[in-house]
Amino acid sequence: MPEFQVDPFWPKPLPNNWIIGAVAGVAVDKRDHIWIVQRPGTIAQRQLMAERNPPETNCCVRAPSVLVFDRQGNVLRHWGGPGPGYEWPEVEHGVYVDANDFVWLAGSGAKDHQLLKFTLDGQFVMQIGRSGQSRGNADTANLNRPADVEVDTEAREVYVADGYGNRRVIVFDSETGAYKRHWGAYGQPPVDGGPEAYGGTAAYTPGQPPSRQFASPVHCVRLTRDRQVYVCDRTNDRYQVFRRDGTFVSEHFIAPQTRLNGSVADLIPSLDPSQEFLFSVDNSNGVARVIRRRDGEVLSTFGRPGRWAGQFHVPHNIAQDSEGSLYISEVDNGQRVQRFVRRGPS
Repeated sequence: MPEFQVDPFWPKPLPNNWIIGAVAGVAVDKRDHIWIVQRPGTIAQRQLMAERNPPETNCCVRAPSVLVFDRQGNVLRHWGGPGPGYEWPEVEHGVYVDANDFVWLAGSGAKDHQLLKFTLDGQFVMQIGRSGQSRGNADTANLNRPADVEVDTEAREVYVADGYGNRRVIVFDSETGAYKRHWGAYGQPPVDGGPEAYGGTAAYTPGQPPSRQFASPVHCVRLTRDRQVYVCDRTNDRYQVFRRDGTFVSEHFIAPQTRLNGSVADLIPSLDPSQEFLFSVDNSNGVARVIRRRDGEVLSTFGRPGRWAGQFHVPHNIAQDSEGSLYISEVDNGQRVQRFVRRGPS
């Protein structure tokens, strides 16, 4: 069973007097470069005194929204923010780098109904959807506060966890942005409307029958080598598994007594040939989990709520490099990303 130990010295101190806010997305590209998207708007003013004119303290100033690190923790690239030809999200949320070296960004703000595609150096390529234009779950032209994406480069398809406003997975052509298909919980059409649309309760209630609809947010979508699609239904304390065409396969509940924001914020499959494990983060209980993929059994947890290295305050997203190290980001005022090195069993 995989075990992990925090690396308290990763990443290295940021250059340029920078400081970061809530880290709402983390990804690793094929070069083992670690990408984060952070929210400059969440940084407390007390931490930005060096931005004032004249500066009131020596530190700090806002870092760019997108930062890229090497495995040693050095900053390699940085970019992000509004620019010509695209609508930057109100609230940054989620980053993914595909096998063809394109960077995808989502947003969870009230008007963030778009998905953005860039080159590695931040050159704009394509936008799917328009800010503030969503007409609900049946709208195939716009998103509604999407949380995250993953790309099947061979099939030229981008899968979107859509999201905080809608209750669905939606798939587009990754080259043209053309709509292809979408589905909700259990592979059924997602439903607009109030709480009655989500199982008859205003919030997830432990012990009640599972909701027939995804709750808010549909927080992750992940692809596996055996052509399955894993979807984080965070607030309903579960993830569901589908075939690539949206056919429902199974569902698995994690810490089902959890209320608050739910227990399945993100998950990724392990890198062994059969992808035997899932690694997941729980933003409500402040832990990470090792899950056996074939049956959803939780094998172990690591971390606990707290501020020290190896502890978590609202863990949000997870990624891994080719050596099996995990990178876990934190939002709210956690505002960091930590590395956990995979080691042999003790």
